[in-house]
Amino acid sequence: MNGNKKIAETPLMRQYFSIKAKHPDALLLFRVGDFYETFGDDAVTASKVLGIVLTKRANGSASHVELAGFPHHSLDSYLPKLVRAGYKVAVCDQLEDPKLTKKIVKRGITELVTPGVAYNDQLLDNKEHNFLGALHFQKDKAGIAFLDISTGTFKIAEGSLEYISLLLASMNPREVLIEKSIRKAFTDKFGNDYYLSVMDEWAFVRDACHDKLIQHFGTVSLKGFGVGEMPLATTAAGAILFYLEQTRHDGIGHLCSISRIDQEDFVWIDRFTFRNLEVFHGSTEGAQSLVNVIDKCSTPMGSRLLRQWLALPSKNINELDERLDITQSFFQDQSLRLNLRELLEETGDLERVVSKAAAGRITPREMGVLRKGLTQLGPIKSLCQSSGNGKLADLASGIDECSGLLDKLDRELLPDPAGMIGKGDVICKGVNQELDNLRNIARHGKDILAEIQKRESESTGITSLKISYNNVFGYYLEVRNTHKDKVPPHWIRKQTLVSAERYITQELKEYEEKILGAEEKMVVLEQMLFNLLTEAVQKEIPSIQKNAYIISKIDCLSGYATLALEKNYCRPVLDLETKLEITEGRHPVIESMMPPGEEYVANDLYLDNETQQIIILTGPNMAGKSALLRQTALIALMAQIGSFVPAKEVKMGIIDKIFTRVGASDNISKGESTFMVEMLETATILHNLSSRSLVLLDEIGRGTSTYDGMSIAWSIVEHLHEHPEFRAKTLFATHYHELNDLEKKFKRVKNWHIAVKEVNKNIIFLRKLTPGGVAHSFGIHVA
Repeated sequence: MNGNKKIAETPLMRQYFSIKAKHPDALLLFRVGDFYETFGDDAVTASKVLGIVLTKRANGSASHVELAGFPHHSLDSYLPKLVRAGYKVAVCDQLEDPKLTKKIVKRGITELVTPGVAYNDQLLDNKEHNFLGALHFQKDKAGIAFLDISTGTFKIAEGSLEYISLLLASMNPREVLIEKSIRKAFTDKFGNDYYLSVMDEWAFVRDACHDKLIQHFGTVSLKGFGVGEMPLATTAAGAILFYLEQTRHDGIGHLCSISRIDQEDFVWIDRFTFRNLEVFHGSTEGAQSLVNVIDKCSTPMGSRLLRQWLALPSKNINELDERLDITQSFFQDQSLRLNLRELLEETGDLERVVSKAAAGRITPREMGVLRKGLTQLGPIKSLCQSSGNGKLADLASGIDECSGLLDKLDRELLPDPAGMIGKGDVICKGVNQELDNLRNIARHGKDILAEIQKRESESTGITSLKISYNNVFGYYLEVRNTHKDKVPPHWIRKQTLVSAERYITQELKEYEEKILGAEEKMVVLEQMLFNLLTEAVQKEIPSIQKNAYIISKIDCLSGYATLALEKNYCRPVLDLETKLEITEGRHPVIESMMPPGEEYVANDLYLDNETQQIIILTGPNMAGKSALLRQTALIALMAQIGSFVPAKEVKMGIIDKIFTRVGASDNISKGESTFMVEMLETATILHNLSSRSLVLLDEIGRGTSTYDGMSIAWSIVEHLHEHPEFRAKTLFATHYHELNDLEKKFKRVKNWHIAVKEVNKNIIFLRKLTPGGVAHSFGIHVA
């Protein structure tokens, strides 16, 4: 059946089609009793993605409608699979109790789940942000916004399309909102790698978006956030808020602030470089990435902050020195580091748990996790403030221990609360007298009835008295005929049998009502009390979010120290000069994958803007030229996230841009030739140079004929050396040995090679960087 084709329907199907028509782009999960059902084309899709049975539903003349469903309690298992497969999913629930209506049950959309808007733990990687992006074009500029609703992180930026392209690569949004009219312009400029959701133009009207932000933050201006003069970016941010409204995400009290990403604050790294350096993902499935190797964080929050630092490396030398100073404290004081990491491991994911509280989605068990995390704040603060490191103490001084909230949680939430309300065991005894009474009745109902039976038997002298129950008039007292004369006047006769009579009392009826309704009332009352706890948490969201950031930072820096101790890394010395001096540098990822006992061959490397600006690097394939290029870039990158680095010693001036052209691009599989891809990537580099740039070029020109390739490579080196403004530090690996002649023509070009040794016509790769060029590629031997 075509999902959009109207047929003669039953009332249920009429209701279904009416709701589906409002969300044609979403896969609709339609609650029917204890199941979520999908119909028509949605059923065919769900059946394939989820591996569930596709059948047909008998619905009058709509009997041929395709159907696939699953039990409602399996939603958390199946929903992530649909979203990960790239589908927007609309969850339609029953909005009233079927027992209380004679008509068709009222239903409505309770949530729209998309790749970029999710709280579900099964949908989220706890070590990565899950960003929703929004983009607003204006000629050759654009504004962009990024929101992770699961953490409350909200960032915006504005600038050239080239800059926006860098941010898309570094922030890696799972979904991007755009106006309908710019879909083609977006894909032309930024490619097809992003999941796009189109919105009507009204959602990107500047004044409406500005007002939406003002209304949400409860301010009269956006200047206090430092984003007042960013009209394109704030328009994109406003569009995100409109989208959250459309997708039924109204619990967004945790979006407490918005911050700007300023191009001047961060190192320029384009998408080719992130990919070439394998910062976040290995080049092949299962391959190690840089972040996998260096992430030693104890909390998910720390891991996410580390990834943000890698995505946006800092150029602020004061900020970097602060990170390095704190890391050095942890490096030198083992006791401090180990004690702190024990506490961090118990802290959990404050950011995501408190976001669930804001959205009203937090479970009692998650509230327990929040309490456990808050409990660690005081000890962490004390430990850092007594560390002897002023910068660490200052950082920790910003921690708010949330003692009032913590006391409330300790008083009111059981030590090991149930997973869900309705299972009982959430609120402590003594918090609410009515709840305590109801629990007593529900758990000790039989004991109470036995007590009433004993008391009435003793007071009347009816030794054979018993209390029983039936569906007609509930609990009753049964008296044999031989004892009828002992029945007190306040008992009410309800039934006469051959050998006995049945009575009720006011007390019995009251307990009956309490016993039968106790569990139901317990659920309602416990939910109300839990909601009050949630509201108490919501009031502390800004403080908890600030704590989460401080804890994340401390976690990252203690992780750096752990890494440095495990791997024998050194503290880099950063300054504002333009030199890069690495002594005994190593490749962090390759080194981590080497067999035990095998040592990585370390290399020295020196570049500056005055004497050795460009190194022409020759040597046979497989000798390690590409590894040396990547190693140099990774050491520089690690230094500019404030980490210790894999070397004996590193002195470097702050770098503002890192460019690489290393290895084949995946664009080759999209029909672009090797030559075209490398020329496009190289052109991007040459158009964006600066005096503080680090440029790494590997085998440029290999995608065309030997003569043309060599001519192009020669021209690129000449351009880099003779640039009228900038002397970018460059490593140029090549198999064109003729380029060694460049050293004679240009004073800042120097020849180096990766040494090999030939023994009995066999090559031994020495992996050592050695002065001078070579004129032999050993191509046959390598092959």
